[in-house]
Amino acid sequence: MRIAVTGSIATDHLMRFPGKFAEQLVADQLKHISLSFLVDDLVVRRGGVGGNIAYAMGVLGGTPLLVGAVGADFAEYRAWLESNGVDCSAVAVSDTAHTARFVCTTDEDMAQIASFYPGAMSEARDISLAAVAEQAGTLDLVLIGANDPAAMARHTDECRELGIPFAADPSQQLARLSGDEARALVTGAKYLFTNEYEWSLLLQKTGLTEAEVAAQVGVRVTTLGAGGVEIVESGQRVHVGVVPEKGKVDPTGVGDAFRAGFLLGRSAGLGHERAAQLGSLVAVYVLETVGTQEWRFDRDDALARLGDAYGLAAADEIAATLA
Repeated sequence: MRIAVTGSIATDHLMRFPGKFAEQLVADQLKHISLSFLVDDLVVRRGGVGGNIAYAMGVLGGTPLLVGAVGADFAEYRAWLESNGVDCSAVAVSDTAHTARFVCTTDEDMAQIASFYPGAMSEARDISLAAVAEQAGTLDLVLIGANDPAAMARHTDECRELGIPFAADPSQQLARLSGDEARALVTGAKYLFTNEYEWSLLLQKTGLTEAEVAAQVGVRVTTLGAGGVEIVESGQRVHVGVVPEKGKVDPTGVGDAFRAGFLLGRSAGLGHERAAQLGSLVAVYVLETVGTQEWRFDRDDALARLGDAYGLAAADEIAATLA
């Protein structure tokens, strides 16, 4: 199954605040807010929604096609992705802008305050999926992740026009999309990915009910943080719990990791429950690591943790799909 991953490609600048953001907020002064947080450390990592998801798929043995726009400073990042199984032939390189930047501070409660500078990502709107498909061959699924909003709209429209199944994953961009724009991104999606908060925000912005969304998408996949994930298809709900973590280090990219594992599992023939269990495993690896692409995959460890979390039958079934 050939999966194209569209989305942001960026470098992550990750910092840690040794306190709680909530304790610094004065309820009746929020319109005058002016805060600066003295952080303990700074690490710079490879990231972006598209980069993270494609990397995780590649590590698990897939051959995802990454689609996005970057700057001339992408050479080292490209080599890293390609060494981990990612096809970067559809990545466009800007003549003028740098690769996007994500700057994020995390507090003791794992709450985050972040900013995103798009840079070359704004040129992703110029990428034609029709041209990508002509060059790469048949695309069985396109993940449309957080990206330049115009690019997200164009890629969604192209998937519908070309008859290519797509997964809608608006995530961070929901905050700046109008209700009509958000509705257009999810209509006709084979999969709809959100976290719990984004799901509520999507309903609020679009004015749609849960039933109306269900009528427009194939499968809704809603991650619930420590509560696991809910999968809804044709009125049937499946809940999958998390893989217990060995320690919470950094939540950045956990959702991307889940999506990668879930979609790779589905492409390998796993059912929704098993695919979600694989996604949950990849998610916990990222949670236990600083940086979204610094985790490593060990097959024996993976199967042991899957067995402990979901039972030996689940581990054996998932094992057949792993490299």
